[in-house]
Amino acid sequence: MTPDTPPAELRAGQLARVRELLRVVLPGNRFYARKLAGCDLDDFDRLPFTTKAELAADQAEHPPYGSALTYPPDRYCRLHQTSGTSTGRPLRWLDTPESWDDLLRCWRVSFPFMGLTTRDKVFFPFSFGPFLGFWTAFEAATRAGHLCIPGGGMTSTARLRYLVEHGCTVVFATPTYALHLAELAAKEGVDLAGSGVRAVVVAGEPGGNIPATRERIGTVWGARVFDHYGMTEVGPVAVEAADQPGKMYLLESEYLAEVLDPETARPAAAGEYGELVLTTLGRVGSPVVRYRTGDLVRVATDPDPTGRTWRRLDGGVLGRADDMIHVRGNNLYPAAIEAIVRRFGRVAEYRIVMDHTGPLADLRIEVEADAGDGRDLADAVGRAVRDELLFRVEVTAVPGGTLPRFEMKARRLVHRR
Repeated sequence: MTPDTPPAELRAGQLARVRELLRVVLPGNRFYARKLAGCDLDDFDRLPFTTKAELAADQAEHPPYGSALTYPPDRYCRLHQTSGTSTGRPLRWLDTPESWDDLLRCWRVSFPFMGLTTRDKVFFPFSFGPFLGFWTAFEAATRAGHLCIPGGGMTSTARLRYLVEHGCTVVFATPTYALHLAELAAKEGVDLAGSGVRAVVVAGEPGGNIPATRERIGTVWGARVFDHYGMTEVGPVAVEAADQPGKMYLLESEYLAEVLDPETARPAAAGEYGELVLTTLGRVGSPVVRYRTGDLVRVATDPDPTGRTWRRLDGGVLGRADDMIHVRGNNLYPAAIEAIVRRFGRVAEYRIVMDHTGPLADLRIEVEADAGDGRDLADAVGRAVRDELLFRVEVTAVPGGTLPRFEMKARRLVHRR
């Protein structure tokens, strides 16, 4: 199933792979054996959904790895975990050698979309810990013949000098960390825009799909920004192509993807927002079937000028169904605030504080300026939020260095109860 496979043939191929997946998974996978008992496995659209809450409960009941495993534990070779669930406990995810190879194949499919070649020197400035992070991207890139340069176990300053010294051309990072490195480079006198970096691949959080953040990263690095999307419990899912900026292609050779109305669980109308629901086609050792990601997307409806048939996510991942902020009759997603804040080049970092201690929830934005006390910057951000979102919000300036910096996924929304 290639990016130009006709849609009907693609769908038939996906359903055939789902049937094969279930044949192998059942009955060894106790989680899905229970969940799918009595279901017509040939009627895919009527199979029950899988949720993160279910998986978390299963791992709590069957510690430490749960029962959603197709094989005995001694068949597995890799362990990773998510950043946490609503219970505060991370999901732990195991992979067999075959399932790990499937994740690497997802990246191998992605690299040509971004125009990576074996001439590129690829830098990974993150610590290789238990989070899936860019583990798969690193290993897939090495197998694809790229010179891969790890940046774990270094200070951020050392990483900057390392990537310049080695003439790196592609950098993988979260949007937050890409901006932090740029902030530090300005202080250290490192000319990122004049370096050999031609592409920055961002993933792990919103940012690559937010125009102001994307433009800022591209400007300070002097490079093209590519957005990427994936999840620990699913794998690498979607990638932006060099010839389709602002959209991400679903890797439909590796996943059966649905976009459903979050309330009704029916297919979202063309061009409307919906929740992305995913079934893994090749990760047999630790599969998910009709997994509700909680991520909101919108499938592009305009004809694809490249002739590809894989669906494109217009603007990438647009938010999370459970991230909506409700404040004084207004509903908004954190990404809407970031889209405004990042227009101000003087903002070094920011944080959204939801205060639930009073009778009504209140929202405050804290901004840290790159220089000075930042009070004028806070006033300007406050006016921009009021003008665009049509309600007043308190914006305060905090001293430089006050707000945390993040190497992996940023946590800028803070709830105080």
